Amino acid sequence: MRHRKKINHLSRKTAHRKAMLSNMANSLIMHKRIQTTVAKAKALRIFVEPLITKSKTDTTHSRRVVFSYLKDKHAVSELFRDVSAKVADRPGGYTRIIKTGYRLGDNAEMCIIELVDYNENLLGKKVEEKAKTTRRSRRGGSKKKSTETPTENSVVKENLEEKKQKSNDAVKDEAVVEEKIVGEKKTEELIAEEAEPEDIKSEDNKAEKEDNDSSTEK
Repeated sequence: MRHRKKINHLSRKTAHRKAMLSNMANSLIMHKRIQTTVAKAKALRIFVEPLITKSKTDTTHSRRVVFSYLKDKHAVSELFRDVSAKVADRPGGYTRIIKTGYRLGDNAEMCIIELVDYNENLLGKKVEEKAKTTRRSRRGGSKKKSTETPTENSVVKENLEEKKQKSNDAVKDEAVVEEKIVGEKKTEELIAEEAEPEDIKSEDNKAEKEDNDSSTEK
């Protein structure tokens, strides 16, 4: 049981553990990202974050205190010159641990520990997401007219409306043509009906004339 054992000794003596964490902190400050095991990363986070907070007050005393831990003047100057300016508005939580799987051989859990404000990819995605999210409210008020360019959905709708109009026009044209054909048929039928009695009359007249001619010859 590990009751009241807050510090992870990492299976090392005190001097070895301090030297290792100091070297890892220097690498993190200089390169902004290192790959290590999860246990070492958690120990490094507890070691380096108070030093980053100390670097926000750029005084001789602060520099001497940080140098007593890091033992590297280049890392100290980098921390006070660049890193402190980058994390000035952040109230703690300067590092991020990203787990990457297990190491071949001893199957140790590996991760990447990095300074949060130096990962430009994640920062760019967060800015884009904030820009995309828009507030929608159902309260009354004058609605702003959208001056945006037509999207793909609007273009598709316009194309569908044009197709519908073309189909409606085609149906109307077909109906007009059918009406014309029906009207022509009706006129032909009427003409035929009117012509039929005259033919019958002419045939009757011819028959009467033939009867009269036959009677006169007799």
